Amino acid sequence: MSAGDWMDGARVEAKLNEFFSNGAPLMGIFSRTRDIIAANFNDMLDKADDPSKMIRMIILEMEETLVEVRASAARTIADQKEMHRKTVQLDRLQADWSEKAQLALSKDREDLARAALVEKKKAADISDQLKQEISVLDDALRAYEQDIAKLQNRLREARSRQTAIAARLESAENRVKLRTLMSTERTDEALARFDQLERRVDYAEGRADALSIADNSDKNSLADEIAALEGSDAIDDELAQMKKALGKPEDAGNKEG
Repeated sequence: MSAGDWMDGARVEAKLNEFFSNGAPLMGIFSRTRDIIAANFNDMLDKADDPSKMIRMIILEMEETLVEVRASAARTIADQKEMHRKTVQLDRLQADWSEKAQLALSKDREDLARAALVEKKKAADISDQLKQEISVLDDALRAYEQDIAKLQNRLREARSRQTAIAARLESAENRVKLRTLMSTERTDEALARFDQLERRVDYAEGRADALSIADNSDKNSLADEIAALEGSDAIDDELAQMKKALGKPEDAGNKEG
């Protein structure tokens, strides 16, 4: 696109409309962005049948919107730079027409000088209009920056909420599984089998203890008989000593009997 294109008044408006249809702030994106920024996550999650699915949808919506806003901001920056280049060209064009007007006037061609000044005025008007649009784009870019920062904060909040919801959901599902397991017939059967196994172990331990008692009883009976004999000898000795101290014959007790 040459600088001459910007000198045609009919084309100027078309070019500016092209800028704004391709890269300038689109009300749809702004409206969508503001809705997301102002959204109340708590109310949305409370009303949702599946909070985890809802939070995923919210995050996806914000991610897509963030991409669109950044892309629109990038297009706006590109358009703004192109406008800056055109204003520089138009400023040079104004200087060129001014020099031509001076040349024509020096040659006593006032008609050509006037025509040159008319063209200079056109270039100046277009340049002023572009500078106004550049100022509008500056405001739009500042709004983009603010919205992008807010969207990023909301996205971090949503992702943090997603982590918390996932943890709570996993905990709830585990509790449900545990309670379901504890309340099923299979669990009751398993516990009953444990009881049977414990009774079998008790019976086996009882048999082992009974065999140990039998062995010990045999050993104890023999030891008791030997101990009884030893005890009888001790008593006889003590009785004989008592008789001797009384001056009685050792067999006196037997005679009296």
